Amino acid sequence: MGAKTAKVCKVGRDVFWNDYIQNFKNNGTSTAYVEQTENAATGAASIIVNDTGENAIVIVAGANMLLGQEELQRALTAIVNAKVLVCQLEINPDTSLQALRMARENHAIWVIRFSLSLFLAYVEQTENAATGAASIIVNDTGENAIVIVAGANMLLGQEELQRALTAIVNAKVLVCQLEINPDTSLQALRMARENHGGDGPRELSKRLKMNSEDHNPAPAIADLCSDFYKASDVFCCNESEAELLTGLSVTSVEDASQVGLELLNKGCGSVIVTLGPQGCVVCQSTNMAPKHIPTTAVTAADTTGAGDSFIGALAFYMAHYPTMQLEEMARRANLVAAVSVQTVGTQTSFPFQKDLPTELF
Repeated sequence: MGAKTAKVCKVGRDVFWNDYIQNFKNNGTSTAYVEQTENAATGAASIIVNDTGENAIVIVAGANMLLGQEELQRALTAIVNAKVLVCQLEINPDTSLQALRMARENHAIWVIRFSLSLFLAYVEQTENAATGAASIIVNDTGENAIVIVAGANMLLGQEELQRALTAIVNAKVLVCQLEINPDTSLQALRMARENHGGDGPRELSKRLKMNSEDHNPAPAIADLCSDFYKASDVFCCNESEAELLTGLSVTSVEDASQVGLELLNKGCGSVIVTLGPQGCVVCQSTNMAPKHIPTTAVTAADTTGAGDSFIGALAFYMAHYPTMQLEEMARRANLVAAVSVQTVGTQTSFPFQKDLPTELF
């Protein structure tokens, strides 16, 4: 639109940086404050657009996450003389905040652009293992069987958690599961709790099938460290996982209620046992009477990812509706999961807010 514009960012020394900078120059944007680094690749995004023009974007921030105080100081003249400063969260949030403060001190108008894209600043690469993968078999009724090879995720440890500390302790909800090293999941739960006491992120533990690298997963889950139960505000498992954890068979709502009480006795604050088409059972230490939460009957095309859809929805309600009763959160999460099983695929089956009834929000 003709405004005089400058970009403050970082790029890597790779095949992308030249096109990236040239695009700015072609559009009249100053690149005087675009710097290169050899310590990270240029940021990139994977963009999917559907037939109606709606998009889903996965961002890998790359070199932009290395933008910091030193780079802001070198761009100080541009920042303080700008009439408008636009910031967003595809760089380190602390750096965006510092730039906003610098602008405010010098009377610039500032605008924050919040991106709803999936933030991957704490996704790291390794040459020591392959990316985790899963072999999924779906039968004619939509039921699934999954074999997980956790791969690189099993190398996630204390160092990576420390680099993600800001995100962990500032989160409203922390979701953990056992597709990474169990000790790492437990440490993340402890970090969240220790940094906020009773006022920090609510810890939501989802028990999944253990990775096939252990070759004999069932004993590993059966002997799960007791601290997992005590560190989780909400402990969620499906029928088969509940059976492995307690040794009790789960074939009915009544069985799930008994298992939920058993897990409460292990130290959980709340327990949710999901039952597929039968919904779920909610047990809470504040009210020991198990509550069956039924779901809507649907024709399932593929149940893969139904549990993940349920957990994602539950975490959403915990974060955005903290005063809502857990039973109501579970009821709504049931309905979101019921939508997901009507579409083939895992991540591709997860519904967007626009695809869900307004009464869920």
